Amino acid sequence: MRLYLAIAVLLGLAATPSLAAGPVETNPYAVQGVVMDEQAVSAKVAKDKALLNVQQVALVKLGETLGGDEVSLAFARMNTKEVLPLLKSLSIEEESISPGHYDGTFTVRFLPDKLKPLLQNLGVKLPPEQGPPMMIIPVWMDDKGQMQMWGDNPWRNAWVALNAAQAQIPIVIPLGDAEDQATLTSADVAANDVVKLEALRRRYDVKTMLLATAQAVSGGGIHVHVVGDSPLGKITIDKIYTADSKVVVDSATVAAQRFQTLITDKFRSDQAKLTGSTVGPQQMAVAVPFAGPSEWNGLRARILSAPGVVGLDVTSLDAGGAAATLDYNGGVDDLNNAFKAVGLKLLRNGASSTISPL
Repeated sequence: MRLYLAIAVLLGLAATPSLAAGPVETNPYAVQGVVMDEQAVSAKVAKDKALLNVQQVALVKLGETLGGDEVSLAFARMNTKEVLPLLKSLSIEEESISPGHYDGTFTVRFLPDKLKPLLQNLGVKLPPEQGPPMMIIPVWMDDKGQMQMWGDNPWRNAWVALNAAQAQIPIVIPLGDAEDQATLTSADVAANDVVKLEALRRRYDVKTMLLATAQAVSGGGIHVHVVGDSPLGKITIDKIYTADSKVVVDSATVAAQRFQTLITDKFRSDQAKLTGSTVGPQQMAVAVPFAGPSEWNGLRARILSAPGVVGLDVTSLDAGGAAATLDYNGGVDDLNNAFKAVGLKLLRNGASSTISPL
């Protein structure tokens, strides 16, 4: 559970256990994992100090990330009255409370419109516009052919080390906490359990979720397989990556970095083609009937591959079909033509719409 706090509110106190970590932060004007350790005459006073001081600490960290030491020092010289108006919200990721002591880990979000002028005055190049987040589920196949999704393995570690949740195309890696492990197991992935996969996607509130499998091969390389549809188009990777060191761990790092470069370059290319366009994506509530998991997988992939479609956010899923919000560029006529190109049709009946095969 995460607690969203307005700046004017300092919460009261109770004996509180550690809070479960929440979804990964993708906002470039946010700082995740800020640790505060405060002591005072009471636990309540210590917590109040942490809630106030964490904003300054987070701002200094953000300055270091976006502009280096000079910007970080400039932000460190700001007083509390200057920092408070910059805050959008903060969340408690974990906390531990004891008499006279408060230990907490926070995510702090700043208001872009307030922060951008400060960064520009300090000569910082503003973070680029972000594209749609993608969640990658790294699946490592060991030398016995057994799947490893969670815990310590070279493939998952390579993706975590990218630290790309706040990149131009945010790459979200599941936390792998107790809730994740209970939601999706290796057996679920092997069985292509769409309900379990959908539950994990919804937890992290992303539109694109890709399974990325990898296995060590002779010579210190890894064989990577990623196939799926995304707002950037169809992604197909079936390739062996081998680092210069010919060490499996390094090869995994190379593969993850190459994937990030690939999707970033694609996004930048697409944005360049759209320069001058001021029309944002449209939304439409749709129903997608299907007879079973295999048909749903196929339909969802074809919908996302249609030109102009930028997302399909599923709101409910049962044995007979899905209800979803469709995000698309252009008009309805363009959407109809796009669906025809991938073998689908859009049936509209007043306020309701249905997507089905031709």
